Amino acid sequence: MTAREYNFDGLVGPSHNYAGLSFGNVASFSNVKSASNPKQAALQGLAKMRALAARGFAQAVMPPHARPNFRMLRSIGFGGSDADVLAAAYRASPVTLACAYSASPMWTANAATVSPSADTLDGRVHFTAANLNNKLHRAIEHTQAARSLRAIFSDSRHFAVHDALPQTPAFGDEGAANHTRLCANHAAAGVEFFVYGRVEFDPSAPAPKKYPARQTLEASQAIARLHGLDASRTVFASQNPDVIDQGVFHNDVIAVGNGNVLFYHEQAFANEARVLGSLRAAMDGMGAVLAPVRVDTGLVSVADAVASYLFNSQLLSKPDGSMALVVPHECAENPAVSRYLQQLVAGGGPINELIDFDLRQSMRNGGGPACLRLRVALTAEEAAAMHPGVVMTETLYATLVAWVEKHYRDHLEPKDLADPQLALECAAALEELERILGLPGLYDLS
Repeated sequence: MTAREYNFDGLVGPSHNYAGLSFGNVASFSNVKSASNPKQAALQGLAKMRALAARGFAQAVMPPHARPNFRMLRSIGFGGSDADVLAAAYRASPVTLACAYSASPMWTANAATVSPSADTLDGRVHFTAANLNNKLHRAIEHTQAARSLRAIFSDSRHFAVHDALPQTPAFGDEGAANHTRLCANHAAAGVEFFVYGRVEFDPSAPAPKKYPARQTLEASQAIARLHGLDASRTVFASQNPDVIDQGVFHNDVIAVGNGNVLFYHEQAFANEARVLGSLRAAMDGMGAVLAPVRVDTGLVSVADAVASYLFNSQLLSKPDGSMALVVPHECAENPAVSRYLQQLVAGGGPINELIDFDLRQSMRNGGGPACLRLRVALTAEEAAAMHPGVVMTETLYATLVAWVEKHYRDHLEPKDLADPQLALECAAALEELERILGLPGLYDLS
């Protein structure tokens, strides 16, 4: 049996803005209240999807969420017509209005944790929507995330979509941004690697002092149970709390894995030797060999890794068995990172190609190439069972570009969120998107 890894990239929504809502995300906070360009953001993301699909990588689209979230605004006391709700929220709490308008679902690495059928007890692909309960603007995402996943992966013979874990700090879950799968190939059983930032029920466990740790051990363990994972092929590891305090809010800002390769910074984990030992033992049990690629602090500092999003890159398997690293253009602009990457691809290791993309609109809000995609390994039968309308083709690309050009603004400031016309524009765009993707009823726009 063979399998391919599909990358489901988040389609940037028409309300993409810089509200600086994510404390602990240095890039997001640095660009607070500046003007965004939703049209450019969406086109940059689509260009990345098209280019990777043209290279033969399996590529699909994850639709944006309906914004603003009127249900959330009404639930906290803003009433009247939609225009009244927007005006009252802007007067009383502009930050809350920005949360209701956030286009953060574009970062689909946070949409869910995914376990392919080769790893699960019942032989189905399992998804658990992430509750993202550390931030208001993200905690409202899981309902639509689960709805979208069920629309795309509706065949219960092949797929199981679980609702988010309980909305409590004990089960703080940030999805695939803190989860990596290592394997000999995508069809083979793999090692599922969960990285957490804190332990809710052990106050003595290491924890950051400045920024919040968003993923708990308890959440990671719960997902492993829900997905029916084999304990001998499941590894839990503590993130280094010191790097969380340097802006590494998710593990995918400091490490990325693919196949048998783990590309990581030497300061990524609280106990590097223990983590590598556990991964090696689990891989050995499957007859596979871990290939760690360690980046020393002397070559790339944590600050440079965060500024460039070196590790928030996609690591993709090529037909010849080697790998390409999909990096944001900021990596070329950082001297230390650029120098390291040139040495990396020339060094004869598994990573021998760099693919550079301009994702500046996403990067300024704190999300790089890895944030924008959710990885789903599928057999041919499973791929045939998912909804085909989201698979990236030249036709879909051209249609979505025309859709963006028609519906998206090219300039959006925080004050524009109070404009009722923006809400109407967003609703009209998503009504048309349902038709384009062949997913009627995807949104509850009532």
